Amino acid sequence: KRISQALSHFLTYRSTANRWQEETSPCFSPPSLSVPGPCDPEDLLDGVIFGAKYLGSTQLVSERNPPTSVRMAQAQEAVDRIKAPEGESQPMTEVDLFVSTQRIKVLTADTQEAMMDHSLQTISYIADIGSLVVLMARRKLPRRAEAAEEKRLYKMICHVFHSADAQIIAQAIGQAFGVAYQRFLEANSIDPSELSPRQYSRALEDQEQHNAELTHFSRQENCKDVYIRKQKGEILGIAIVESGWGSILPTVVIANLMHGGPAERSGELSIGDRLMSINGTSLVGLPLTTCQSIIREVKHQTEVTLNIVHCSPVTTAVIRRPDSKYQLGFCVENGVICSLMRGGIAEKGGIRVGHRIIEINGQSVVATPHKKIIQILTQAVSEVHIKTMPASTYRLLTGQEQPVFL
Repeated sequence: KRISQALSHFLTYRSTANRWQEETSPCFSPPSLSVPGPCDPEDLLDGVIFGAKYLGSTQLVSERNPPTSVRMAQAQEAVDRIKAPEGESQPMTEVDLFVSTQRIKVLTADTQEAMMDHSLQTISYIADIGSLVVLMARRKLPRRAEAAEEKRLYKMICHVFHSADAQIIAQAIGQAFGVAYQRFLEANSIDPSELSPRQYSRALEDQEQHNAELTHFSRQENCKDVYIRKQKGEILGIAIVESGWGSILPTVVIANLMHGGPAERSGELSIGDRLMSINGTSLVGLPLTTCQSIIREVKHQTEVTLNIVHCSPVTTAVIRRPDSKYQLGFCVENGVICSLMRGGIAEKGGIRVGHRIIEINGQSVVATPHKKIIQILTQAVSEVHIKTMPASTYRLLTGQEQPVFL
């Protein structure tokens, strides 16, 4: 049986984006793509779907990057474990394989529910064996203290699919790695000779997702229901703004409280709190104008229940930048983050579009000229701590705008 090696040149690459935007000052024009493969490279940024049949999954233990011959043998072993013997019926499930420069998802063909979802950076190998596709995703095994000098082992989750387009699917995933790598280099104005794929891989690997925000949201004591009593026809007395594109919890933020209003009188709300729902209606993921309309609808009620997550108005991003040749991956205009490179070190560190930078590595930049902010950011390396808040909140708190209370 023929085994086609799809990722021979991309095993150490990492996914960086499904959509890239301008990132520094001055902003770059969108780079052109010329990565060969079966798909239009631009389509891979948003994602391409292939039809397939899911046969099953198995697990192997492997070194991080074994020789190609070992990977091919592992792919064949996965097939041998899962594929039914000749003459026996093979259980199969109709699925859609979603391939992009950020993720590979396995979706049920009818309901489009995600059966599996792997970041492209965790995909170690993919091969086609005749009409079968083997997708291998890497997971770290716990490191034992007494085995510190031994080679690190990884758990390989091997998924097997059947498709008439098996070879095309394998090639498309290899192409997705190539597009992600090229976009990373072009967006950062890096000469390929200055940054090897392995260096690129390490840079993204070192920048783990800054999950302080996620940890905060997951604590039950930070999430609560607030019961507000008010007069019929009286507004709640809150002003809301967007949390910022890229926020882990995309919902509106309380930016101001009307003095003497029902919300302030409750004594349980603060500027910065995230508003999850109102009277059982979720606000998560809704546009600002829709949230405002929902809040206005409770004007004639005398009792309102808000579900909130108590948060500080200031968010801290932590970006690990090995060297100044790695651009931070966002565009700043007069202290406000106006665009962000998806999948880059800044997004992983917690940077949000629409936020105003308040402080960089302990240095206040509230009254700092634009050029000086760019200079500070350009020179910042190692672990960069950036404090921000939604720009709308900042303008309200500093009196630059008047709040619209709901």
